[in-house]
Amino acid sequence: MTAPHAAHGGPDAQGTPLHDFSTNANACGPCPQALAALARTDAAHYPDPAYGALRERLAAFHGVRPAQVHLAASASEFIVRMTAAVARQGGQGVHVPLPGYADYARAAQALGLRRAAAAADAQLVWHGDPASPTGQSAPAPQLAPGAVGVLDAAYAPLRLGGEAAACDGYWQLWTPNKALGLTGVRAAYALAPPAHDEALARTLEALMPSWPIGAHGVALLQSWTEPEVQQWLASCLPVLRAWKLRQLAVCESLGWRCLPGDASFFCAEPVTVRNLPSLLAHLRTTRGIKLRDTTSLGLAGHVRLNVMPPASQDALHEAVLVHRP
Repeated sequence: MTAPHAAHGGPDAQGTPLHDFSTNANACGPCPQALAALARTDAAHYPDPAYGALRERLAAFHGVRPAQVHLAASASEFIVRMTAAVARQGGQGVHVPLPGYADYARAAQALGLRRAAAAADAQLVWHGDPASPTGQSAPAPQLAPGAVGVLDAAYAPLRLGGEAAACDGYWQLWTPNKALGLTGVRAAYALAPPAHDEALARTLEALMPSWPIGAHGVALLQSWTEPEVQQWLASCLPVLRAWKLRQLAVCESLGWRCLPGDASFFCAEPVTVRNLPSLLAHLRTTRGIKLRDTTSLGLAGHVRLNVMPPASQDALHEAVLVHRP
């Protein structure tokens, strides 16, 4: 029996949307320096299976020891692997943010772990900052003794306001492809906290498949550590802030209620729309515009919108007005 596909933003059976508000990739991208590194990549050979040079490079970038760097095929792959590692150590409860990225709960369900309503009752705690889908920031939950906490830092590089909360004792999960506007290249890594469970780290490594990151993923993560790439990213943030203010105004002019947030995306409640699924289908099919329905993320009646350039914002505004009865 084929498992149902999880709901995601981005390309679908209709192809790549013309105006894609549904993924949280940096709309200023792709990063030209990273794109050039990908073009130079030698894909005729395997990467180093131990990723020694890459681990050292990422460790130096973050100021940690190479042994603290754990590579992953993607954030979703690491979510499954960390959940499996905690389960192998006897963990039974997982605390996930709600609303939040659905893969946390999907991994727990697939591995037979229960959802814990309180972080104090969980052996594995997930936390996003800024969080998806809202882009909001919140303090990390207090961990029970011996529990594992993971900060999903996917959108930390795209923070446009607010302050990052302290997450002492948490692992950090990084997925630079979003900040670089290159989500088609799958590569991620996690940083273990200085004082972490060595047995858990060994289990994570034992569960890691061979060559989880291909040559292009290696090139992406290497470029992520380059000063020119970080400078390019810093130059994107003022642009995204200006676009976000404009996009909020566009949504509010439609009568939509926009939730506050600190990231380069936000959630809105289209209160003036009588049939939200019908609107979303109309926008996707007739205008090539895709928004992210957040029902599967635990926030019914809302959409998540990535901050997009003014031309895409104007296309959305016109399409919604035309669709109104």
